[in-house]
Order: sequence, then structure tokens, then C-alpha cells
Amino acid sequence: MNDPAEKAAILVIDDEESLRNTFQFFLQNQGYAPVRTAATFAEALREISAHRFDLIVSDIVLGGHTGIDVLKRVRELGMVCPVVMITGYPTVETAAEAVRLGAFDYIPKPVDKETLLKTARLALRQYRLEQGQRRAERERERDRAFLETVFRSVTDGIVTVDGNLNIMEMNPAARLLLNELDPGLADRRSIIPLCGREAFLPLKKDLLQVLKTGQESSPKLFECREVDQPKKVLSVATAPLKDGAGGIGGAVMVLRDLTSPEPQPAGRRHHFHRFLGASDAMQAVYTLIENVGRLDLSVLVTGESGTGKELAAEALHRESHRANRPLIKVDCTAIPETLLESELFGHRKGSFTGADRDRMGRILQADGGTLFLDEIGDIPPMMQLRLLRFLQESTFYPVGQDTPLRVDVRVIAATHVNLREKVRAGAFREDLYFRLRVIDVILPPLRERGEDILLLAGHFIDRIAAKIGKNIGGISDQAQQLLLAYPWPGNVRELEHVIERACVLCQGPTIATDHLSREITQYQAQMAAAQSVGPAGGERPAHPAAVPAVPPPELSPSERLLQALRKAGGNKAKAARLLGIDRTTLYRRIRELRLDLSQADL
Repeated sequence: MNDPAEKAAILVIDDEESLRNTFQFFLQNQGYAPVRTAATFAEALREISAHRFDLIVSDIVLGGHTGIDVLKRVRELGMVCPVVMITGYPTVETAAEAVRLGAFDYIPKPVDKETLLKTARLALRQYRLEQGQRRAERERERDRAFLETVFRSVTDGIVTVDGNLNIMEMNPAARLLLNELDPGLADRRSIIPLCGREAFLPLKKDLLQVLKTGQESSPKLFECREVDQPKKVLSVATAPLKDGAGGIGGAVMVLRDLTSPEPQPAGRRHHFHRFLGASDAMQAVYTLIENVGRLDLSVLVTGESGTGKELAAEALHRESHRANRPLIKVDCTAIPETLLESELFGHRKGSFTGADRDRMGRILQADGGTLFLDEIGDIPPMMQLRLLRFLQESTFYPVGQDTPLRVDVRVIAATHVNLREKVRAGAFREDLYFRLRVIDVILPPLRERGEDILLLAGHFIDRIAAKIGKNIGGISDQAQQLLLAYPWPGNVRELEHVIERACVLCQGPTIATDHLSREITQYQAQMAAAQSVGPAGGERPAHPAAVPAVPPPELSPSERLLQALRKAGGNKAKAARLLGIDRTTLYRRIRELRLDLSQADL
């Protein structure tokens, strides 16, 4: 009996019952368990799909299929367990094909007991060694990713240089700081130009001393008073960079900006890039985007539909050192699943039917800049895996190309769904979720932004009234109260559509209550009725049930959606505006409700 550590799950595939049973007996007698068997290719696939195996032993001839077919399917499913081939008629061609596809060994019949057990023992030993290597590699990758995240996220500038004072690495904070001292300085790949400036002459001496002695230098303060540049005070500490073999591989500098901040204007901001709002919730968003924007990390923007996730992505891009590089936007729900891979990664001519020319994917278009993936929660599982590999390695393979491409891209993703719940439900990869959510920006719903509702409404009135040639000066007090009381399930986008409709209906200088939609004007009355009437129509109970945020519509969701499509003459973009939702939400609801629009009277 083998050591318990040698126990393993084994699958034996052979169409001869006597051989199956014999191999099973030999292997079980050595302590391997469980040892399962399959007589056909179909049975083998069912076993492989239902169980995990440490070793597969397969005959080369399986009725209408072969052991090579089994080996191909095992590799297609991503299984890495060893496969041993057995045949009574070995040929060079079949042996070469099996080895090419990754078979561990190839045994001719008749197979004696010792040959079978020796081959199984060797295959399992190698399998466990490879498993250990993969675990170690995963741990190294996790440690590397952790250190990389720390390196990129700290607010102090970190620069590593080699023995010739050439820059090896720098984090985003250092790049930003060096370019503030001298635009383009961070791209010269040498710290010598900085050391040559009068204010930093002692820095070169410190670095050379650290390289020579291997002792760190105490922080020194440098005051920069260059012409046409704002004054800066920097603290620079230098330390040796060990090479892992006891030697000095270079030096590391830690730069901290001690410059007193410029006085900020009093009061709160009403505008920030394309955002509009002065509420406390939006002030926190503005500050977070400013702080996160300059850190070259993946960001996940979350919030309900219509809260401005695309605006947040644009603001993050503009606040980063990539601001002068492209911002490429991808709406993951607007691209059919069959085209999403080619759209993101690109393809080569002839890689599939209809690929009549090379196509540059969105990732390559974003090289040096930012890639914004909107509604990331809706991408299919296979694309989740490909995107995860791209985020881990910064490389990807266009469809139909065997060599990888490397790019420098910052990824900002957005979703209106709860990704954590999708992870718990198994609908979204946990490792991808944490890769995307290094930092998250949560946008508040409009109902939590108070007077921002009226600020936004006034902005939309000015823009829309000018567009349609009307002179509308404001909103009546009663209409304002209705706007403030409504919960705005469609958020800012819904508010814009409501104001657009009101401007069209308004014939005077002021928008009144009768220019607002019935959902808004009747909301308070329906809320009051729901709170004052009990379940059986009597008085309000002592502990009333929670009232829904939005009153139930008179029509069913399907009827309401079809009614909007009919009013819009089948135009989905117009129907989405009538419903106060965006077009991608409309498409999603059509799928969820399983509406066959070809049979609808549109």
C-alpha cells in the first residue's frame, strides 16, 4: 500500500471490460482512490465533467473516437492532469500527436502490472511537482501584485536608479512630481538632469555615497526657485537597493512634497469637470476623484443608472498623467457577445469568417491612455477570463494572432449592478472583481443630493430652452417641491428627460406643475394614501409596512415598455427617453421580459 499522500483520483478509459477491470484492480490495490472507469468517449466526457482527476489512462481506440480526442477535450477544458495513452498498434504518427498534445507517456499493449504502476507513479509525481510550482507561482504573483499596488498607491514619490543613476522604476506620484519640476524630466530615464540643477547638487553626492557604502542617507530638504516655476520644497531620502545576493544593485529615492498648499477659494464647488452639484455627497466625490485620478490604479465606478458613471471616468482620466492620451470607451452591453472579443482585443485578417482585414481593438487604441469599460457586470464568463489575464499581464492576443501585444493602459470599469452579489452567485469572477476594484468610486443617487436637483434642473432649462427657442426663466415653487419629493429612480438622466418634456409643454416663462409628468405630480398623493390606508382599506396600522420608493405603475412593465415603443414609432433611443432610462437599460429590460418586438404592433 502506498503512503496516503500518494492517493489520487484516476480515470481508466478502455472499451474492453476485462482491461478496464484489471487496470482498476491494480491501481486500487496500490491505494489510489477513487479509480473510475469509462467504456466510451461519451462516458469519459461525463466523468471528466463531473469529477476532478489526478491521472487519466486511456486506450487509443474508443469505437468511433480515439484517446487523442479525449486528450484534446481534456486540454480544451483547461485540465492539467497527466494523460497516459495505451494502444496495441503504436505508430510514430500517433505517438507524435499524443506528445504534441501533452500526453505524459505512451504504453504499448500488452501492459503488464509493473509498467502500469510505474508509469502511474511517475506521472502523479510529476503532476504534484507541477502543482507545487503553480502554487508557488501564484503566491509569487500575489506578492508581486501586492507590492506593485503599494508602490503605485503611496502618495510619496518613489524612484529606483541603477549604479549609473539611470531610472529603473518610478511610481505615478514620482512621475507627477518630476514633471511638475520640469515637464518631460520623468521621461529622460536618468536622474542626472535633476542632480545637475543648482537646487539639487547635493543629491548626486548622496546617491553616489549610498551606492559606495550601502548605507542609507538621512532625508534632506531641497528648495526649488526656478524661473517660471512655482516654488517647491522637497524632502528626499536615499537608501541602497539590495540585489538579493548581498550586493548593491542601485539606490532608491523617496521624494515628499512639503510645499505649503496654495490657499483655496472659500465655499464649495458647483462644477467639477462635467459634473454639476454642490451637495456634501458630490463634494466628497470631487475630492475622491482628484485624489484617485493621479494614482495609476484600476478604478471601479458604481452607482445607479443615470448617476454619471461615464462623467466620473472622464474626470478620472482628466485628473491623471494620461490626460493628453486617448480615453477609449466601451459599452459592454451595446456590443453583441459574439463580437465583444474582437472589439476589445482586435483580430487579424482571416481569423474568422468575415474578417477581411486586420482590426485594431479598443485596448490597443487606448495604449498610453485609459480604457473605460461601462456595464462591466454584463460581460460573459469567457471574456471575464480574458480580461483578467490582460489586467494581470498587461499583454493580450488579438483573435487569430499567436504573439502577444504589450500595452500601457489604465482600466476604469463601471456598473450599476452589485458586483459583490454577482460574485457570491457565481456570475462574476472574484479575482476579476478585486483586480478591477483596487479603488472604488461610489456615485450617490440623485435622491440623496438634496438641492442639487434644482441646480441641475435650472441648468437643463437654460440649455434646452435655448435649443428649442423658448424664453423660460425658472420653475414654480410648487413644481420645485414636487421635484424635490420625487425619488428619481432614473437619477440625473431621468431629471433631464423630465425637464426636456416640461420645456416642450411650457408656453410661458415658468415651468409649472402641469408641465411635469403624472408620475411626479401624483407621487406625494400616492405615498400619503399608501401610508394612511391599512391592508384591508381601514385606518393606518400601528406599524405600517414599508412603502416602495416608486409608486406601482398602472400598466405592467411589459405593457409600459411596449407603449413607449409605440409612441416612439419603434425608435428605441426615443422610447428610452420617454421612459427616463438609458438605451442600454431598455435593451436589458427587453431581454429580461423576453419581448418579441417582431410580433408587437409598433
